[in-house]
Amino acid sequence: MIEIKRKSVIPVYGVAAVWVLYCAFFPLYRTWHFVIMACLAVLVFFALSLFFPGKVERIEIPEKPERTGDEEIDALLAEGETAVAEMRSLCDRVQDMPAQQKLDAIISVTDKIFKNLIQYPGNVKQVRRFADYYLPTTIKLLHAYDRFGQKGAWGDNITGTLDKIESALGTILDSYGKFFDSLFEAQALDIATDIIVLENMLKRENLLSSDFGVQGSQ
Repeated sequence: MIEIKRKSVIPVYGVAAVWVLYCAFFPLYRTWHFVIMACLAVLVFFALSLFFPGKVERIEIPEKPERTGDEEIDALLAEGETAVAEMRSLCDRVQDMPAQQKLDAIISVTDKIFKNLIQYPGNVKQVRRFADYYLPTTIKLLHAYDRFGQKGAWGDNITGTLDKIESALGTILDSYGKFFDSLFEAQALDIATDIIVLENMLKRENLLSSDFGVQGSQ
Protein backbone atom coordinates (compact mmCIF):
# COMPACT_ATOMS: atom_id res chain seq x y z
CA MET A 1 0.00 0.00 0.00
CA ILE A 2 1.15 3.54 -0.80
CA GLU A 3 -0.36 6.81 0.33
CA ILE A 4 -1.08 9.54 -2.21
CA LYS A 5 -2.09 12.97 -1.00
CA ARG A 6 -4.56 14.66 -3.30
CA LYS A 7 -4.82 18.41 -2.81
CA SER A 8 -8.20 20.09 -2.65
CA VAL A 9 -9.24 22.32 -5.55
CA ILE A 10 -11.15 24.68 -3.23
CA PRO A 11 -8.10 26.98 -2.55
CA VAL A 12 -7.69 27.40 -6.30
CA TYR A 13 -11.37 28.29 -6.68
CA GLY A 14 -10.93 30.74 -3.80
CA VAL A 15 -8.10 32.54 -5.64
CA ALA A 16 -10.22 32.75 -8.75
CA ALA A 17 -13.09 34.19 -6.70
CA VAL A 18 -10.75 36.86 -5.24
CA TRP A 19 -9.71 37.97 -8.71
CA VAL A 20 -13.30 38.12 -9.97
CA LEU A 21 -14.62 40.03 -6.95
CA TYR A 22 -11.69 42.44 -6.84
CA CYS A 23 -12.05 43.23 -10.53
CA ALA A 24 -15.77 43.81 -10.04
CA PHE A 25 -15.53 46.26 -7.15
CA PHE A 26 -12.03 47.81 -7.16
CA PRO A 27 -9.90 49.60 -9.77
CA LEU A 28 -7.02 47.90 -11.59
CA TYR A 29 -5.14 50.69 -13.33
CA ARG A 30 -2.15 51.11 -11.02
CA THR A 31 0.61 48.68 -10.13
CA TRP A 32 -0.17 48.68 -6.43
CA HIS A 33 -3.78 47.64 -7.23
CA PHE A 34 -2.41 44.41 -8.70
CA VAL A 35 -0.08 43.99 -5.72
CA ILE A 36 -3.01 44.25 -3.30
CA MET A 37 -5.06 41.77 -5.30
CA ALA A 38 -2.15 39.34 -5.47
CA CYS A 39 -1.60 39.57 -1.70
CA LEU A 40 -5.29 38.93 -1.04
CA ALA A 41 -5.22 35.95 -3.37
CA VAL A 42 -2.21 34.47 -1.56
CA LEU A 43 -3.82 34.98 1.84
CA VAL A 44 -7.07 33.35 0.69
CA PHE A 45 -5.17 30.45 -0.85
CA PHE A 46 -3.25 29.65 2.34
CA ALA A 47 -6.33 30.15 4.53
CA LEU A 48 -8.43 27.78 2.46
CA SER A 49 -5.54 25.30 2.30
CA LEU A 50 -5.64 25.07 6.11
CA PHE A 51 -9.38 24.37 6.16
CA PHE A 52 -9.39 22.14 3.06
CA PRO A 53 -6.06 20.27 3.08
CA GLY A 54 -7.26 17.57 0.71
CA LYS A 55 -7.31 13.87 1.38
CA VAL A 56 -4.95 10.95 1.51
CA GLU A 57 -5.79 7.90 -0.61
CA ARG A 58 -4.36 4.46 -0.01
CA ILE A 59 -3.59 2.61 -3.21
CA GLU A 60 -2.65 -1.03 -3.30
CA ILE A 61 0.30 -1.75 -5.52
CA PRO A 62 -0.31 -4.92 -7.54
CA GLU A 63 2.28 -7.58 -6.93
CA LYS A 64 4.67 -8.17 -9.77
CA PRO A 65 4.12 -11.68 -11.16
CA GLU A 66 6.90 -14.05 -10.18
CA ARG A 67 8.95 -15.41 -13.04
CA THR A 68 11.71 -18.00 -13.35
CA GLY A 69 13.61 -16.80 -16.41
CA ASP A 70 12.73 -19.96 -18.32
CA GLU A 71 10.59 -19.04 -21.35
CA GLU A 72 8.51 -22.22 -21.33
CA ILE A 73 7.77 -22.08 -17.60
CA ASP A 74 7.12 -18.34 -17.57
CA ALA A 75 4.69 -18.69 -20.48
CA LEU A 76 2.89 -21.42 -18.54
CA LEU A 77 2.78 -19.21 -15.44
CA ALA A 78 1.25 -16.38 -17.47
CA GLU A 79 -1.29 -18.80 -18.92
CA GLY A 80 -2.21 -19.89 -15.41
CA GLU A 81 -2.62 -16.30 -14.23
CA THR A 82 -5.02 -15.63 -17.12
CA ALA A 83 -7.03 -18.76 -16.35
CA VAL A 84 -7.23 -17.96 -12.63
CA ALA A 85 -8.37 -14.39 -13.38
CA GLU A 86 -11.07 -15.71 -15.71
CA MET A 87 -12.27 -18.18 -13.10
CA ARG A 88 -12.38 -15.48 -10.43
CA SER A 89 -14.45 -13.27 -12.70
CA LEU A 90 -16.95 -16.09 -13.21
CA CYS A 91 -16.95 -16.92 -9.51
CA ASP A 92 -17.88 -13.33 -8.60
CA ARG A 93 -21.14 -13.72 -10.54
CA VAL A 94 -22.19 -16.92 -8.78
CA GLN A 95 -25.05 -16.32 -6.35
CA ASP A 96 -25.27 -19.78 -4.82
CA MET A 97 -23.08 -19.66 -1.71
CA PRO A 98 -22.11 -23.38 -1.51
CA ALA A 99 -21.19 -23.36 -5.19
CA GLN A 100 -19.19 -20.18 -4.75
CA GLN A 101 -17.27 -21.70 -1.85
CA LYS A 102 -16.34 -24.71 -3.97
CA LEU A 103 -15.28 -22.42 -6.80
CA ASP A 104 -13.12 -20.38 -4.46
CA ALA A 105 -11.37 -23.56 -3.33
CA ILE A 106 -10.91 -24.75 -6.94
CA ILE A 107 -9.43 -21.39 -7.92
CA SER A 108 -7.08 -21.47 -4.91
CA VAL A 109 -5.69 -24.92 -5.70
CA THR A 110 -5.43 -24.04 -9.41
CA ASP A 111 -3.32 -21.02 -8.51
CA LYS A 112 -1.12 -23.19 -6.29
CA ILE A 113 -0.64 -25.77 -9.07
CA PHE A 114 0.81 -23.16 -11.41
CA LYS A 115 2.87 -21.35 -8.76
CA ASN A 116 4.39 -24.70 -7.79
CA LEU A 117 6.51 -24.28 -10.93
CA ILE A 118 8.40 -21.39 -9.36
CA GLN A 119 9.88 -23.66 -6.71
CA TYR A 120 9.76 -26.95 -8.64
CA PRO A 121 10.30 -26.23 -12.37
CA GLY A 122 10.77 -29.95 -12.95
CA ASN A 123 6.97 -30.34 -12.73
CA VAL A 124 6.47 -28.41 -15.98
CA LYS A 125 5.25 -31.46 -17.94
CA GLN A 126 2.61 -32.36 -15.36
CA VAL A 127 1.38 -28.76 -15.10
CA ARG A 128 1.33 -28.44 -18.89
CA ARG A 129 -0.88 -31.53 -19.05
CA PHE A 130 -3.13 -30.00 -16.40
CA ALA A 131 -3.37 -26.73 -18.37
CA ASP A 132 -4.05 -28.46 -21.69
CA TYR A 133 -6.52 -31.17 -20.66
CA TYR A 134 -8.15 -30.59 -17.29
CA LEU A 135 -8.38 -26.82 -16.90
CA PRO A 136 -10.10 -25.95 -20.24
CA THR A 137 -12.98 -28.32 -19.53
CA THR A 138 -13.40 -26.88 -16.04
CA ILE A 139 -13.53 -23.32 -17.38
CA LYS A 140 -16.01 -24.43 -20.04
CA LEU A 141 -18.27 -25.80 -17.30
CA LEU A 142 -17.99 -22.55 -15.34
CA HIS A 143 -19.00 -20.54 -18.39
CA ALA A 144 -21.99 -22.85 -18.85
CA TYR A 145 -22.92 -22.45 -15.20
CA ASP A 146 -22.71 -18.68 -15.58
CA ARG A 147 -24.90 -18.67 -18.72
CA PHE A 148 -27.58 -20.92 -17.26
CA GLY A 149 -27.51 -19.09 -13.95
CA GLN A 150 -28.15 -15.75 -15.65
CA LYS A 151 -31.16 -16.92 -17.69
CA GLY A 152 -33.67 -15.66 -15.17
CA ALA A 153 -36.07 -18.45 -16.06
CA TRP A 154 -36.35 -21.86 -14.50
CA GLY A 155 -37.14 -25.20 -16.05
CA ASP A 156 -36.03 -28.80 -16.03
CA ASN A 157 -33.18 -28.21 -18.49
CA ILE A 158 -31.78 -25.18 -16.67
CA THR A 159 -32.09 -26.44 -13.12
CA GLY A 160 -30.94 -29.91 -14.11
CA THR A 161 -27.82 -28.55 -15.78
CA LEU A 162 -27.02 -26.28 -12.84
CA ASP A 163 -27.43 -29.17 -10.40
CA LYS A 164 -25.11 -31.37 -12.47
CA ILE A 165 -22.41 -28.70 -12.63
CA GLU A 166 -22.71 -27.95 -8.91
CA SER A 167 -22.34 -31.66 -8.18
CA ALA A 168 -19.31 -31.83 -10.48
CA LEU A 169 -17.59 -28.97 -8.64
CA GLY A 170 -16.99 -31.18 -5.61
CA THR A 171 -15.44 -33.88 -7.79
CA ILE A 172 -13.28 -31.30 -9.57
CA LEU A 173 -12.07 -29.87 -6.28
CA ASP A 174 -11.14 -33.31 -4.98
CA SER A 175 -9.33 -34.20 -8.22
CA TYR A 176 -7.42 -30.92 -8.34
CA GLY A 177 -6.35 -31.43 -4.74
CA LYS A 178 -5.02 -34.90 -5.56
CA PHE A 179 -3.22 -33.57 -8.62
CA PHE A 180 -1.57 -30.84 -6.55
CA ASP A 181 -0.48 -33.42 -3.98
CA SER A 182 0.98 -35.60 -6.74
CA LEU A 183 3.34 -32.76 -7.71
CA PHE A 184 5.23 -33.41 -4.48
CA GLU A 185 5.62 -37.17 -5.02
CA ALA A 186 9.23 -36.91 -6.22
CA GLN A 187 10.18 -34.56 -3.41
CA ALA A 188 8.53 -36.81 -0.82
CA LEU A 189 10.44 -39.81 -2.19
CA ASP A 190 13.74 -37.92 -2.09
CA ILE A 191 13.15 -36.89 1.52
CA ALA A 192 12.22 -40.44 2.52
CA THR A 193 15.37 -41.73 0.83
CA ASP A 194 17.51 -39.15 2.65
CA ILE A 195 16.01 -40.20 5.98
CA ILE A 196 16.73 -43.87 5.29
CA VAL A 197 20.34 -43.09 4.33
CA LEU A 198 20.80 -41.03 7.50
CA GLU A 199 19.20 -43.75 9.61
CA ASN A 200 21.55 -46.39 8.21
CA MET A 201 24.58 -44.17 8.79
CA LEU A 202 23.61 -43.59 12.41
CA LYS A 203 23.03 -47.32 12.91
CA ARG A 204 26.50 -48.14 11.64
CA GLU A 205 27.98 -45.69 14.11
CA ASN A 206 25.76 -47.12 16.88
CA LEU A 207 24.25 -43.67 17.40
CA LEU A 208 20.61 -44.55 16.85
CA SER A 209 18.52 -45.66 19.80
CA SER A 210 15.34 -46.24 17.74
CA ASP A 211 14.39 -46.29 14.05
CA PHE A 212 12.92 -43.21 12.40
CA GLY A 213 10.05 -45.35 11.21
CA VAL A 214 10.55 -44.55 7.53
CA GLN A 215 11.65 -47.95 6.27
CA GLY A 216 8.69 -49.67 7.82
CA SER A 217 6.33 -47.26 6.10
CA GLN A 218 7.70 -47.96 2.60
